[in-house]
Amino acid sequence: MSAARTARTVVAATLVAGLAATALAAPALAAPAPVKQDHAPTQKALQAAVDAGVPGAVAQARDGRHAWTGTAGERKGNDRYRVGSITKTFVATVLLQLQAEGRLDLDDPVEKWLPGVVRGNGHDGRKTTVRQLLNHTSGIYSVTSDPGFQEKVFGPGFLEHRYDRWTPEQLVAIAMTHAPDFAPGTDWNYSNTNYVLAGMVIEKVTGRPYGKAVENRIIKPLKLRATSVPGTDVTMPKPSSPAWSKLYADPNAQIHDVSRLSPTLAYAAGEMISDSGDLQTFYRALLKGRLLPKAELTEMTTTVPISPDLPGAGYGLGLMKQKLSCGEEIWGHGGGIHGSSSDAQVTRDGSHSLALNFNADWTGDSGPVLEAEFCGVTPQG
Repeated sequence: MSAARTARTVVAATLVAGLAATALAAPALAAPAPVKQDHAPTQKALQAAVDAGVPGAVAQARDGRHAWTGTAGERKGNDRYRVGSITKTFVATVLLQLQAEGRLDLDDPVEKWLPGVVRGNGHDGRKTTVRQLLNHTSGIYSVTSDPGFQEKVFGPGFLEHRYDRWTPEQLVAIAMTHAPDFAPGTDWNYSNTNYVLAGMVIEKVTGRPYGKAVENRIIKPLKLRATSVPGTDVTMPKPSSPAWSKLYADPNAQIHDVSRLSPTLAYAAGEMISDSGDLQTFYRALLKGRLLPKAELTEMTTTVPISPDLPGAGYGLGLMKQKLSCGEEIWGHGGGIHGSSSDAQVTRDGSHSLALNFNADWTGDSGPVLEAEFCGVTPQG
């Protein structure tokens, strides 16, 4: 361990120990209240999504000290929902905390923590680092791309298998039956298997379920009362609205209530539940440096290109940046899971945030809502 890493370890240990008392503390000097923003364009964007076929939409925004909540269709402002891949930011934060404490190094090979797990058809955990899992440069095949898994978990087979329990080892084993997408570190491709493995690494380092680390290090200190890692619990906590799906069939297919399912099908890649208020609290605290030391936050916000077609976008460690039409740069993550499409974004200084959810998985685009909130762009039509 380098001297710099040792210094970070001391700082991080203090930060984590004192987080519960200080994360939400008010500043010593009151800052002047910002001008209240007009959220009319954001409300119009939510309504436009419902008019286009989304059963219900909910969003909450904070700009300085002002909070606004909007709904359209069959939603309540305090609805809880499955956040899908937004889970990835929580997982990456825990791993960065563990690195700051000196308990692992993100440049460790995956093999060090999960010997023999990443093997087969060209996959090799000895040549793949934990960091490459977090920024999706590992090349590891995504389990959710496997045709058999898709049929059983996302297609019509879901109705029969919705309560099946999956182990993370089973999910990884499915991915290992395929060849890698590319050699580690040579390209970028989004893979849910990366975060299944990341959760397994947390469990190996801490000796406890990864969800306990998320709870003890993030949920409890930030007092996120609507946020949970459900594990094997198939139910949705109240208040919540039904989650609707066509099970990835044709647009005229029957709509099913898919609110109840086994979260084990997603595990650390996307199983968490939250609401729009908690998600904003989390991302604002994260970007303001309340969850990570400066060095680790810098690592998290160091991005790799996603696509030449998206020059303003980049993926860090469980965190994505994008540039909107007005030039505003926002950071956060989206998430999709059965009957649920979510997005949570915040400006780099943590002052302006938005979290939203559509309770459908076949329609709905968060882009116009983000443009409305952060750029004031009113939807046309």
